[in-house]
Amino acid sequence: MEVLSSRILLRPADLDRSRRFYRDVIGLAVYREFGPPDDPGVVFFLGQGFLEVSGRSDDGRSDDTRGRALEIWLQVRDVHAEHDRLVASGVRVTRAPRKEPWGLVETWIEDPDGVRIVVVEIPGDHPLRRDQR
Repeated sequence: MEVLSSRILLRPADLDRSRRFYRDVIGLAVYREFGPPDDPGVVFFLGQGFLEVSGRSDDGRSDDTRGRALEIWLQVRDVHAEHDRLVASGVRVTRAPRKEPWGLVETWIEDPDGVRIVVVEIPGDHPLRRDQR
């Protein structure tokens, strides 16, 4: 798999407390914020990668992200091709590729210990691909 970028996804019990910890105590620089302005998710620079602090591990969501405090996010060129390759390799796929409301195409897999890995393709028309200057 050719990984174009990656990040660790942290789903804390208290989003505001964790945002303040990573920003103000650890001192990580903010790469981007997203979501509601009064309670945004934040992606921090983390050396050569990123740490995304968003959502909550116990936020009562009905999807199967509930209770997952840690995930790995991997950006690839073609999520459908990677999905097919991973299935052929016997990887446990928990969700086939689909376009999310936020515009990314995602498939979800698990490592042998059950850690979710979100494999993502960023479509050409997505804001992450456009120069915002």
